[in-house]
Amino acid sequence: MKIDFGKLTNSSSIDSLISPRKIFSALPQKHEKYDYVRDVQAEVIEKWIKRKDNRDNIIKMNTGSGKTVVGLLILKSCLNGKKGPAVYVAPDPYLVQQVINEANNLGIEVTTDPNSLRFRRGKAILIINIYKLINGKSIFGINNEEKIKIKSIIIDDAHACMETTEAQFTLNIDASTQAYKEFFKLFRNDLYNQSKYKLLEIEAKEPNINMLVPYWVWNNKIDDIYRILYKFKDEDYMEFVLPLIKDSLHLCNCVLGSDGIEISPKYVPINTIPSFINAERRIFMSATLTDDSILISHFDVNPNSISKAITPSNCDDIGDRMILVPQELNPKISDDELKNYFNYLSKEHNTIIIVPSNYRANYWKDVADLTLRSNNLQEGIKRLKEGHVGLVILVNKYDGIDLPKKACEVLVIDGLPDVRRKIDKIKQNILMGSDEILTQLIQRVEQGMGRGTRSRDDYCAVFLMGRTLTSHLYAQNALEKFTPATKAQINLSEELSEQVREKSLKEIHSVIKYLLQRDKDWVEASKSRLIDLEYNSEGQINSNIKKGRKAFDLAQIKNYKEAVSLLEELKNKEQNKKIRGWLKQEIAEYMNFYNPVKSQQILKSALNDNKFVLHPVSGIEYDKLIGSKADQAVRCSDFLNNTYSNTNNFILELNSLIERLNFAPNTYEIFEQTLKQITNIIGFNGQRPESEFGKGPDVLWETGNLNYFVIECKNEARTDIISKKYCNQLNGSMYWFEEKYDDTCSAIPIMVHPSNLFEYSASPHQQTRIINEEKLNELKKSLLEFANTVVSSNKFADPQDIAKYLKHYNLEYEQFIKKYTIGFKVKN
Repeated sequence: MKIDFGKLTNSSSIDSLISPRKIFSALPQKHEKYDYVRDVQAEVIEKWIKRKDNRDNIIKMNTGSGKTVVGLLILKSCLNGKKGPAVYVAPDPYLVQQVINEANNLGIEVTTDPNSLRFRRGKAILIINIYKLINGKSIFGINNEEKIKIKSIIIDDAHACMETTEAQFTLNIDASTQAYKEFFKLFRNDLYNQSKYKLLEIEAKEPNINMLVPYWVWNNKIDDIYRILYKFKDEDYMEFVLPLIKDSLHLCNCVLGSDGIEISPKYVPINTIPSFINAERRIFMSATLTDDSILISHFDVNPNSISKAITPSNCDDIGDRMILVPQELNPKISDDELKNYFNYLSKEHNTIIIVPSNYRANYWKDVADLTLRSNNLQEGIKRLKEGHVGLVILVNKYDGIDLPKKACEVLVIDGLPDVRRKIDKIKQNILMGSDEILTQLIQRVEQGMGRGTRSRDDYCAVFLMGRTLTSHLYAQNALEKFTPATKAQINLSEELSEQVREKSLKEIHSVIKYLLQRDKDWVEASKSRLIDLEYNSEGQINSNIKKGRKAFDLAQIKNYKEAVSLLEELKNKEQNKKIRGWLKQEIAEYMNFYNPVKSQQILKSALNDNKFVLHPVSGIEYDKLIGSKADQAVRCSDFLNNTYSNTNNFILELNSLIERLNFAPNTYEIFEQTLKQITNIIGFNGQRPESEFGKGPDVLWETGNLNYFVIECKNEARTDIISKKYCNQLNGSMYWFEEKYDDTCSAIPIMVHPSNLFEYSASPHQQTRIINEEKLNELKKSLLEFANTVVSSNKFADPQDIAKYLKHYNLEYEQFIKKYTIGFKVKN
């Protein structure tokens, strides 16, 4: 006879318990691997219980510490406490399946069907990806229509979900569409007034050219904008986005580019998803990243909840990582040497290289065993988890994937991450070099660094490479922006690797072996660094984003004056001129709704702080580039001593600048800015007239004694012939120079282009010179040698010696032309 033990127990107890720990203990069908709640999980659960009735809670746990189990137990507790329906949101379908697997192993009832009666009645947890919740046809309802009520919701991996949320609120209209053509016609004349030449580049479909539509133009033509959008509302690219942003159009940025138009709100109007906004309990789970401002900007989380995040006490739940920066240890190590070294490592260890772009992925093509993009990502991850693959390239994927144990024993972050949206590229150009941009980049890098350690028993060797990344890490003190655990691992790795400073990769490899071979002394030292390290439960919030979000919310209800008042407070406290200029532009945008005249005056004032903000309706007066009376060597010496706190920072930054001077796609903005920056290093002065004033050459060099270089940068060109259009641009820039500068000044026209051969119909200026790839490489080599010579005994050389070095490396005016440029030819 079979005994029914169900009659001997309280069958409903599992559905009545509130404590997640007791729920865990009572789960009757959990997998044998779940024999107890880990200490770190128990600590987080107990803290959550005390705050469970808060509308917003932030839970921060290191990757691999059992965050998913904690989330499922919390939602089961919510269901038992009659706070259902409950939803668990993951960033993508792959992670949804991982959550489902975890729930099945625990024996917690889940479903993926929003129409499930078990979910609707609060009996099963709904597991979905963020796309399902946030889209213009959301099954949960949008705007004033709440179709499915949610009482409790977890957003897991909140920083990864943020990117998807941002994308869902961004309307992209391809240049091939009729809608694009109508928008282009609508804005053409206004964009012409901002930058004549940039508009011509857009018309010619030059790649990667983008222009921000001025806010007063956008608002003056808002009725036409609504008309065009409504006309094409049923197009595929419209139907899932337009419903989310249509009520916030007056507060949107619009960027018109050569490949399409992008329309996006200044902050995510998340109130268009009523089920999310009305949820009684919202739990945001993330890894321990330092800047939590995105929770405000994208999910409108209460800042007080962020400042009191739920965390474990100690940081020792993170995996073992040795983090090395070879090109900081020895600046002479080249990218090619590192490529060969990582290829060697990959023969025995799965080695993952995270690159920012397809262009950079091509650099690794000759040694890559596999390249992973969105279309083959899951298949590739499966292969890595199943066995040895070798050297694998991961294109622009810094979060949302798990590569535990031998799936990734070596991880390389190659270069700085790229931003994806057009508005982010515009903002990055305006705020280039600011602390705000640096924080965003470092957070992205740290997300990438976490892909290879998925539990406290896991380990991974992490390399950071690329001179631009290295410069950002050290020259700008960015190491302080990492989380405490990562910072501690970096410090330990630096202490160990200091013994191989200035040594070859062979010696550096001897250090890496301590981690890869699980050396007992290394493991003990690594764990001891984390054992007493405490989490910082006080989340870091960027005050500009916090108040910027509040200003946006006020503007949504047409309280523009109070929005301006909030931003004025920020502006008055801001010390960084670039950020202050940007804030003034935002103030001018809101003020335009009720005082257009004063709005233009503020915008004009913004240009004094930041030359890259929008130009006012009245235009902008050109500010001549006038040089110092001091000679070139003195100017060089003054700049070096006043700019760099030590010689090492100077060498790191110069290496970074040199790395950016390349013939490559998607780089013209960086190339132009870098060409301007290196002028100071060699005692000249630089300007970007076209970007800063709307007219003139890409770059202008003042080289002393009233001599100038007028430079047009075509470093993205791939042709063997210089077009008539490019020729006319350089000629036009020379006419501009003659108009702005009197007869006492002289200029040499220079074009950066892979070829020195003009097409037959071109008529180049007779003094035109060309910097081709060969000459650019010669210049980069000389700049590096000059820098290493200027630095001796940890101090900068005096002006007399600098003068000798400038002459030796052909960096004076006349020598520069002879050494680093060549003449032109015209095709017969």
